[in-house]
Amino acid sequence: MRLATTLLPFTLLAASASANLATDAFGWASSLVSSSNGQAQASKDGEVWTMDSWSYVDCGLATDAIQIKSIAVNPDPPVPGQNLTVNVDADVLETIEEGAYADVTVKLGLIKLLQKTFDVCEEARNANATVQCPVKPGTYSVSQTVELPKEIPKAKFSVAVRGYTVDDADMLCLDLFVDFMKKPGTLN
Repeated sequence: MRLATTLLPFTLLAASASANLATDAFGWASSLVSSSNGQAQASKDGEVWTMDSWSYVDCGLATDAIQIKSIAVNPDPPVPGQNLTVNVDADVLETIEEGAYADVTVKLGLIKLLQKTFDVCEEARNANATVQCPVKPGTYSVSQTVELPKEIPKAKFSVAVRGYTVDDADMLCLDLFVDFMKKPGTLN
């Protein structure tokens, strides 16, 4: 689930990084990051998008190069050992060029499982993403499917994605929260 990659991102980062970051984070540490302790920053308009077992906060500015419109996953909730499809709709305000990167931190509660910098364009190439660098300004819909490792523990994870252009300008800010404690089809 290289997210932000997911989760990712986003157009570019979401499609490529979300798939690979999830796989790296879940496989490497057997967990993803989550803390429902209220540390997420407010989004541009104060909204937190909550789904069945995951949520995200767009913590970026209205001037960031990538503006997330929506993120959806299928199945929801994500199921360890099964394919996960991440769909991202976003607007790109300025060209994303080679050298753009994302700092990703995955946590289990307060425990940092992974902190890594990813080359956004390289991740998109490696994932055969439909959007490749350079990414021109415009509206994009990106879909990426990845297989989640079976070994993901029943826990809550959080993923912080901070993306930057080749010139180190803010490109994207996204906080993802995933709850693998929920069972598909349950309300709790």
